[in-house]
Amino acid sequence: MNSPTSNVFRLSTRHAAPISRPLLLDEVVRRLREMIIEGALMPGSRVPERKLCTQLGISRTPLREAFRVLAGEGLIDVQPHRGATVCKLDTTEVDHIFQVMEALEALAGELACDEVPEAEIAAIRELHEKMMASYKRRQKAAFFKLNQQIHERIMRAAGNPVLARIYEGLSGQMRRARYMALNTDAQWEQAVMEHEGIMTALEARDKQALGHMLRLHLRNKRAKVKAMLASESLHPAETNKTERKR
Repeated sequence: MNSPTSNVFRLSTRHAAPISRPLLLDEVVRRLREMIIEGALMPGSRVPERKLCTQLGISRTPLREAFRVLAGEGLIDVQPHRGATVCKLDTTEVDHIFQVMEALEALAGELACDEVPEAEIAAIRELHEKMMASYKRRQKAAFFKLNQQIHERIMRAAGNPVLARIYEGLSGQMRRARYMALNTDAQWEQAVMEHEGIMTALEARDKQALGHMLRLHLRNKRAKVKAMLASESLHPAETNKTERKR
């Protein structure tokens, strides 16, 4: 008989590879964040400490340090004597997160049009082309990572460290929400079209157009995530079955 943990925790070979000692905490945080974002650790599920320690080849000390980092990002909830649980998103929280992210990313895009050197625009274009290739190959995880890198590069191109720090504080929750918004082929296709518009506006250094495209992109993602959460609340059994097949 399967334990409750087996229904919500699935390690791929990529997730389970032992972690080498240098930069151990950073790597543990990165690996756990990926598991949460990609659905290997399900919303509302307990994080299985002993199993993770065995699979990753680490002790509980770096794992619990990683829990504190991820709790600060709003991805897990840590309770004394009860361990860590993956946080659930609700529609109100999604509204709050996306309202802030729309403002931050639109501002970053506008600033980047003034600040970004041509070499950086070329580098972002290269990421965009790789992302498009991942879309054509239907490689969702690779597409998502490149998508996230593009948004982060635009944020850094703004040249405003205060803006970047505020953005980083929301990035964990935001990555999970972005990934959820690529749930269907139609949603994926829409995201690709919006990214084409973002890239065109950046290359033209059109501040108004880029700010508008980034706001629109995030507004559409917000609607998709809220629709998905509403569907999950109505059909939780079907949603869990779908997630386990991913």
